[in-house]
Amino acid sequence: MLRGKFKQDIVRKRERIFLGDYAVVGDQVDIEIKQNSPVITKVYPRKNFISRKAPRLKGAGYRGERLEQILVSNISIFVAVTSVYKPFFNNKVLDRFLVIGESAKIPSIIVINKTDLDPDNLIEEWVYLYRETGYQVILTSAETGEGIAELKETLKGKTGFLWGQSGVGKSSLLNTIYPSLNLTVGEVSEFTNKGKHSTVAVRMINTDEDTWIIDTPGVREIDPFGVREEDLCHYFIEFEAFNNKCKYNTCTHNHEPGCAVITAVEAGEISAERYDSYLRMLETVEQDIKF
Repeated sequence: MLRGKFKQDIVRKRERIFLGDYAVVGDQVDIEIKQNSPVITKVYPRKNFISRKAPRLKGAGYRGERLEQILVSNISIFVAVTSVYKPFFNNKVLDRFLVIGESAKIPSIIVINKTDLDPDNLIEEWVYLYRETGYQVILTSAETGEGIAELKETLKGKTGFLWGQSGVGKSSLLNTIYPSLNLTVGEVSEFTNKGKHSTVAVRMINTDEDTWIIDTPGVREIDPFGVREEDLCHYFIEFEAFNNKCKYNTCTHNHEPGCAVITAVEAGEISAERYDSYLRMLETVEQDIKF
């Protein structure tokens, strides 16, 4: 709970942030106990945070493009969780998660879950692509135990944030890594191939003496907040070797002549799939943001 005067100060000073999300999981705060209830009196500066564009509200006629929803703060590793099947692996969605992690300057890793549903190892081409790009990719299965020890070791001693689409199996993974958690596990619709929320609130869990895990409800839509057109290329890490070699220093790597990124794509030095993700995101990012 936030103290009344503190709420008013937040509204005046930080209009771009949802009031309900001002004090988020991971924040360091001061509290007072009033009438047997803790009241937040101060939120300390964050070393980092993960946010997204505000999701559509019921009954709203607009997306809320200029509103930011901060989800968690002060984390040391961001785990983008995907699945092979149920729901199908979606590289475009994964790339949006990675852009959010890169723009927040937080080390990011990729978990591809439910490998037991891929007996022919069809996911291998994507694993190769993201490892070549520079990301740690962990293949996991709560059914067979694949990758569980590697993921547990990767999370050890850190404050880790697990985020992904609904149904990718975050809760099942956490239950397998830390059996004492006994988290509720959701289902995936056979008709839509989309998950149903099993986690209903963001929560931080102390799993070991020095390990904290932040679990959050799965998402249906994900858009980075505050990423400008001229900055997006810096959040595709394989572009870095080419960003400053273009003919024009204002190059958006879209259609300009003498673009080193486009030349690298044509030469196979940058993945065509990742470049397509970049172009799709370029259509939706902010061209000019003012607060």
